Amino acid sequence: MARPPTAFATTRWSLVARAVGTDDAARKALGELLAAYWQPLYAFSRRAGRSPEDASDLVQGLFTRLIEKDALAQVEPGPARGRFRSFLLRALQHFAANAHRHDRAAKRGGGATVSLEAAAMTAAEATVQRDLVTQETPERHFERSWALAVLANALERVGEEFAQRGRGPLFAQLRGYLDLEPRHTPYADLARELGMTEGAVKVAVHRLRERFRTVLRATVAETLANESEIDDEIDALLTALQR
Repeated sequence: MARPPTAFATTRWSLVARAVGTDDAARKALGELLAAYWQPLYAFSRRAGRSPEDASDLVQGLFTRLIEKDALAQVEPGPARGRFRSFLLRALQHFAANAHRHDRAAKRGGGATVSLEAAAMTAAEATVQRDLVTQETPERHFERSWALAVLANALERVGEEFAQRGRGPLFAQLRGYLDLEPRHTPYADLARELGMTEGAVKVAVHRLRERFRTVLRATVAETLANESEIDDEIDALLTALQR
């Protein structure tokens, strides 16, 4: 089922923040957000010097605690209060500092967990290995990983929309024209390949870019408690990608 990409009135993070973990819908929303954005935390942990196994265990343990406990009640007010990424990073740092007290709870698991799929873990580790040659701090690495995760999430949503309309193959051909994956194939060449006019391809690319921008804003809104911060957050994500 397609996600409602323009539902700004009640974002998932604002729902979680208001319910402070006591509402089933909020707990489900928190679980979905954690599942979507675990990779930046894993990247941060690896960049900080932990092994792949320790980083994975740390993130899984944190997620178990956040979902099962009234963790959001401990969130401190401040300028970054409404940013889910800021909350997650603070939570991970605090959890890691006290990891010895949570080892047993993390290993026990339970029903309220977020599954980190093996394939996704392998892909995340491959990205980390590629980036370990840089001189980024763990915090900067987290910011860039977060930005990439948000963009990938938005791209996946647009792809799902195309697939549901039976236009998955068209999306596969056009997605390279988004800024995420620069592609320089001339429109005329692609038009011949798709059996479309060059003008139709240009229109399709334009509509894809517009849709992606809309979905990206909705995706970012889900990680904020105040939609007035969307533009600032997008600017911050783009800045992180340029580092």
